[in-house]
Amino acid sequence: MLGKGRKVSGRGETVTANYAFGPAEDDAIIKHRLLTRTTTTRGEPPLKKLQRKFTSFVLEVEKDEENYNDCAKLSKAFLQELSTFEIPLLKSKAVIDANLREKENFNELKDEINRQISLVQTDIEGLKKQLEESKIERQHKEECEAIRKLISAQPPRSETQKSIREIEKEIAALEAENTAGSRLLELRKKQFALLLHVVDELQNTIEEDQKSLIEEMRMVTEEQKSGMDDASGGSEAMAVD
Repeated sequence: MLGKGRKVSGRGETVTANYAFGPAEDDAIIKHRLLTRTTTTRGEPPLKKLQRKFTSFVLEVEKDEENYNDCAKLSKAFLQELSTFEIPLLKSKAVIDANLREKENFNELKDEINRQISLVQTDIEGLKKQLEESKIERQHKEECEAIRKLISAQPPRSETQKSIREIEKEIAALEAENTAGSRLLELRKKQFALLLHVVDELQNTIEEDQKSLIEEMRMVTEEQKSGMDDASGGSEAMAVD
């Protein structure tokens, strides 16, 4: 316990006061004073006063003298003091009982508040779960709405099927045209191959004809040369003759 001394001078006496008690010691001292009523703000403490009157009454009773009147007076004074001392106790008891009832009510209220808090927390958890489910449901609805808008932006099914049929007809026509073109190309290939063959044969024939013509021209030239030689020989013979 922390203590601090202070000296007070007055009437030739020195009084030392100690204070600055700890909280627990303060509570214990206050509780003891309230229960025993040994202190008061002014005058003599009630318990000491009661004790003094009780002592006076007992001492008077123990005397051998015939002091019934004094005993009666002291007894009456003691009973009055006892009644005076008891009234504050009864008041204190009533206050304590009221405080206990108030404490019980407070505990009940506290339990009720805790129960309400638990219920509210449970409701909050349920609402959180509902909120998450609502978010997911809303997301699904938004996705469905986006798909619906995308579908709505597309042409009707009848038009789509009509377009498909037209495209199928165009594909069939293109396939037929492709087939015809392939056949024509194959025919042109055969014709071109035949043409190349004919040209090759014609070129061979021309070359042979050219060779034959050259050979005939050579032979004619040789014959002409032979004829000219024979003619010149005859002229010389005639000249000799």
